[in-house]
Amino acid sequence: MDVVDLSRLQFAVTALYHFLFVPLTLGLAVLLGIMETVYVATGRAIWRDLVKFWGVLFGINFAMGVATGITMEFQFGTNWAYYSHYVGDIFGAPLAIEGMMAFFLEATFVGLFFFGWNRMGKYAHLFCTWMVALGTNLSAIWILIANGWMQYPVGSTFNAETMRMEVTNFADVVFNPVAQAKFVHTISAGYVTGSIFVLAVSAYYLLRRRHVELAKRSLTVAACFGLIASLGAVVMGDESGYSMGKHQKMKVAAIEAEWDTQKAPASFTLIGLPSVKDRATHYKIEIPYMLGIIATRSLDQQVTGINDLEQQAKLRIKSGMIAYQALEKLKADRGNTALKATLDAHVADLGYALLLKRIRPDVANATPAEIAAAAASTIPNVPVLFWAFRIMVGLGFFFILLFGFSYWVTLNKQHESYRWYLWVALFSLPLPWISSELGWTVAEYGRQPWVIEGVLPTALGASSTTAGNVLFSLIGFFLFYSTLLVADLYLLAKYIRLGPEGALGHRVAAPAQLAAE
Repeated sequence: MDVVDLSRLQFAVTALYHFLFVPLTLGLAVLLGIMETVYVATGRAIWRDLVKFWGVLFGINFAMGVATGITMEFQFGTNWAYYSHYVGDIFGAPLAIEGMMAFFLEATFVGLFFFGWNRMGKYAHLFCTWMVALGTNLSAIWILIANGWMQYPVGSTFNAETMRMEVTNFADVVFNPVAQAKFVHTISAGYVTGSIFVLAVSAYYLLRRRHVELAKRSLTVAACFGLIASLGAVVMGDESGYSMGKHQKMKVAAIEAEWDTQKAPASFTLIGLPSVKDRATHYKIEIPYMLGIIATRSLDQQVTGINDLEQQAKLRIKSGMIAYQALEKLKADRGNTALKATLDAHVADLGYALLLKRIRPDVANATPAEIAAAAASTIPNVPVLFWAFRIMVGLGFFFILLFGFSYWVTLNKQHESYRWYLWVALFSLPLPWISSELGWTVAEYGRQPWVIEGVLPTALGASSTTAGNVLFSLIGFFLFYSTLLVADLYLLAKYIRLGPEGALGHRVAAPAQLAAE
């Protein structure tokens, strides 16, 4: 593996580790706000105990999320130096705002949440709890604005004088439709993760017949909130599909394993066996019209297949080669208006010409075979995306069924009547993390070979370092992050086993007290 591959692997490992903690933080923060709102509204001590207990688990996960997240941003400078140079003016702004506005806001109110119970009134503490939830969401939105720009680079242009991408309209960057759809879909997935976590732990207590009253109330909140969140995740996932259909056609075609363009409206392949060698999907079961509706919101627009998109990439590479040649000549003759006009006419395809850099250094002399190879490189790993997407979607619909039944159980006050349901809820605990990691695999792996869609190939964004240096740091990160993950799981399991009384250090409300309340 070369420097680029190792740098990609390192960032993938750290990102996937970090995203083990992020969804639970997003979900638990809002659930804490809901539970404390009920406490303030009713004055019942059991709800305060609920907030404190789930707050302990939130605090453990939050600390681990911070520790794993900070190192990721340093990799942009250490492993992806040219990427940082090329797009730093655009990509750096959302990251800076996230750090200054969202993270510090979140960290400040997290401290007040834990240490302010006996130092401020109920309403003031409730405000702090909701500010923690707001901070977590603001952190997510600015990160996803940065990531959304990588998927669909709007509000920016290439400056031939500085040889960098620069902002032309920051509002377009912020309100990027891809970023907005990704934000709502991602936080909905986080809310599902937090709800499943509370649901599973509550089911564990009910199966063990421990802390029954707290478990019932926690399960009720998780069921109601989780049902809304899971429905929202599916709806916004559909919106993300529509955004991809407009702006990332190759990713949609790869997810669908659609090798040839279908007659509109395209069918959706429910299941099948995609073959890269044959460029075909065998044994497939299709749902008529569905892909066309998801990707185009119409019945008369085509969803372009992989083979046709590959041919379009060849044309864009040839156009980009013209831009590249004009740019090279402008270095020696910066006042040449004809060259500037040529560059402006083809600059949108410059990134496609840069795909040739990994094949040969002198882009202008690329042969038809090399152009064909560069065009073929725009096809991501079809089988990986095909199956990752279907498993993720299948889990999403399972969550809706689970939360729907949970809501029915709580509505009829039959929390302990269906032990099989409690076991299902308990063993569903790891599923939202699997779904989230698969979602990020689809989003990021599906963008390859681009670090910025259509603008900068991943192969050109890496730092000028040695493979040995990257491998050494990769091993270090893996060991460090694995230690943090083990510590997180140990602490969560410890305090779940201790239960509310062990975690809080005092007796919670007894059933007789609850009846009196």
